Amino acid sequence: MNTQTHQYTWLLFDADGTLFDYDAAEIAAIAQTFAAFQLPYEPVHGERYRQINHVFWQRFERQDVTLAELRVGRFQQLFAELDTAVDVESFAQSYLAQLGEQSQLFPGVAALIRQLHGRYRLALITNGLADVQYSRLERSGLRPYFEAVIVSDEVGVGKPDPAIFDVAFASIGQPPKEQVLIIGDGLTSDMQGGISYGIDTCWLNMNGKPANGLPITYEINQLADLIKLLGE
Repeated sequence: MNTQTHQYTWLLFDADGTLFDYDAAEIAAIAQTFAAFQLPYEPVHGERYRQINHVFWQRFERQDVTLAELRVGRFQQLFAELDTAVDVESFAQSYLAQLGEQSQLFPGVAALIRQLHGRYRLALITNGLADVQYSRLERSGLRPYFEAVIVSDEVGVGKPDPAIFDVAFASIGQPPKEQVLIIGDGLTSDMQGGISYGIDTCWLNMNGKPANGLPITYEINQLADLIKLLGE
């Protein structure tokens, strides 16, 4: 992996797991939704939901399921396993409303984005549901720093599909690819997506995972390391 950067004009950030502590948001939202439906909640329920949801998002990245199928299917599976009768459509809708209120950023993220803003042009590219992502972005206070926000729900496909990168590049004025760096925690969505599209990649690998042979441009263990990597 490279250790020297060159001059980028655009930084293309992933949202969940990169800027937002999605695990914390997910657990808070699922617990609150259980409470709203007067269902007994235990931490094991949240953990099992996280596992199911993770698999559904992997299936979405492979285009095995649509976002509409993901939105409800994860709860159909959860409550089938719990042998609990629930109106999953209503539960899914309530969960998304709760999730939209969760805007937990990782420590130091707000300061980092403020520091980069003005030195670089910033855009956000996220696999997610539009209402949820825009709500969380607004609540976090970060929305003004991003010139473009690209959400898979609005595009119809998600990362790593090149089509969402086409939309992103159209949104930011078609800069030369060598001037764009994508930063994200997702090995398949962000890194494989960026590599396939021909842009440099910066993998936020907080858990010491293997890169599986992907030719990633840079690897960092915490987002704060991005400042040093960029030479700021």
